[in-house]
Amino acid sequence: RRREFLWGAVASVLPSLVSLRSVAAPDAQAGIWTAPLTDLHVHLDNSTLDLVLALSAERGVKFGIVEHAGTKENVYPKVLSNDEELNAYVEMLAGKPVYKGVQAEWTDWMGCFSKETLAKLDYIITDAMTMPDKAGKRMKLWEPTEDLGEAQAFMDRYVDWHVEIMTREPIDVFVNVSWLPAAFAGDYENLWTESRMTKVIETAKKFAIAIEISSGFELPKPRFLRVAREAGLKFAFGTNGRYPKMGLLDHSVKTALEVGLTPKDMFVP
Repeated sequence: RRREFLWGAVASVLPSLVSLRSVAAPDAQAGIWTAPLTDLHVHLDNSTLDLVLALSAERGVKFGIVEHAGTKENVYPKVLSNDEELNAYVEMLAGKPVYKGVQAEWTDWMGCFSKETLAKLDYIITDAMTMPDKAGKRMKLWEPTEDLGEAQAFMDRYVDWHVEIMTREPIDVFVNVSWLPAAFAGDYENLWTESRMTKVIETAKKFAIAIEISSGFELPKPRFLRVAREAGLKFAFGTNGRYPKMGLLDHSVKTALEVGLTPKDMFVP
């Protein structure tokens, strides 16, 4: 149609503008995100910095590169575990058109680094997907072998775990927010009650922690985000992307527009 053709011509010369029509409801209004896009949840796993930078330029999205940070007990392709490793990482990204971040792992990561070295980063993210079981043993919630127990009891402990992380750790963005293990994911709307959402959101507000709108997991759901918006939280777009699945922010932008967010609601490192 004519308006689609005209928009295509505009978009070809203004890649930082993203136009998306919400399909959530028949009466949803078309919206335009009139700010440069940033994906703050990009990993270098299985790729190179040069390839990732080229993709950033191609897609017109600024990347925030996050390397896992914590003890070597955290098993990832690469884990930064001391000042020397973190300094080398910061130097590698120095002068590049990216934000420099880390994804903090478990609860003991802070002891790996000095405050002076951490201060060289632009931001720090974390999630709640590694959680202690009732005996305090570390559980990787994405692994189907974990014994999660009954759903409601799990959710109470899971929400409390979110609160504990945000209370204890100096983080800027909470990512993969409201994600649930596969055994419970199908009951998302019932398990994420208003009181549970509010408990997480109020803690994030207290400690000025932004909430990621994830295109990778397509979370949190709009109901969660509307409560967070009303509370005055900041937000960030992210994909949890490994090459080449980074910078694909259509879901994040569409959802932000659907719940009434604007660029002024976004966290800036």
